[in-house]
Amino acid sequence: MSPARPRGRLADLAAYAGVSEATVSRVLNDKPGVATTTRQSVLTALDVLGYERPSKLRRSSAGLIGLVVPELTNPVFPMFAQIVETQLAGAGYTPVLCTQTPGGVHEDEYVQMLLDRGVSGIVFVSGQHADTVASTERYAELRDRGLPMVLINGYRDDVDATFVSHDDRAAMQLAVRHLRDLGHTRIGFGTGPARYVPVQRRAEAFHELMADVPGFDGEEMVSTTLFTVEGGAAAGKQLIEAGATAIIAGSDVMALGVLRSAGQLGYTVPGELSVIGSDDVPFVGFVDPPLTTLRMNVNAMAEVAVGAVLGEIAGEEVEHREYLFAPELILRGSTAPPG
Repeated sequence: MSPARPRGRLADLAAYAGVSEATVSRVLNDKPGVATTTRQSVLTALDVLGYERPSKLRRSSAGLIGLVVPELTNPVFPMFAQIVETQLAGAGYTPVLCTQTPGGVHEDEYVQMLLDRGVSGIVFVSGQHADTVASTERYAELRDRGLPMVLINGYRDDVDATFVSHDDRAAMQLAVRHLRDLGHTRIGFGTGPARYVPVQRRAEAFHELMADVPGFDGEEMVSTTLFTVEGGAAAGKQLIEAGATAIIAGSDVMALGVLRSAGQLGYTVPGELSVIGSDDVPFVGFVDPPLTTLRMNVNAMAEVAVGAVLGEIAGEEVEHREYLFAPELILRGSTAPPG
């Protein structure tokens, strides 16, 4: 977009950004005297409304930062990717998104590609650090190279790095207490593979919270499958047939599978079965019934992760520890007292 665009388009940009046309003009001409947040609002308006940025506003990259995430079929991972990439771009860095898929490029291969391209740091989301049977040597090697890195959702105490995690134990406490307050005692937990740190933390909390329920059978009321719709459906079928009147799913995607199994078995939700998901991805408020879920604070987690990796890149002293982010129980229509 040229700075000399017609006044009508300046008005469009000004209206979208919530600033005056004079301010838009100053930004387009790269003039001083405009607050950073205001300048960013105008640049956002340019991008959203489809106008090309003037060449003088196209920033050169301060460097590359890798972002390694699992498959993108679970919407929580694109949510992390979008926020992390936006934060990195705002700081002048170019994010390099590396998406793992079963049978595809492995995390270690992506890391080597990123190192070959001279990345300044790497952010890992739910990577090998979350898998308790995976070696942590790969992260020790990166630390030995002095490469800044941050690891999201997963913790290993022998890795010298910053960890940013959803508080899985607190999430389970919120879910179980809600269901028990409603009167449920036959509560099931359907989740992904037991080798993952978040799964282990939730399972431990679940067993502790249900230990005082007469006749509670932890093995019968916990189903570990896959973090997919199909995995949720399999877990849902198993737990319903075991007599569960309420099911806590390890993700919103799995909760959709639980809803599918409930329907196939002739159970109404929430009349005969209550269901709680996890993550609060954008679409779950629009399913039937709208899904009660445990919201993960993706925005804050991503922002802290980016701040930590940028701090290390800048040479700041960053404390290597795990930062836990509190969940929030979002009540919708999929939970009710037992029928």
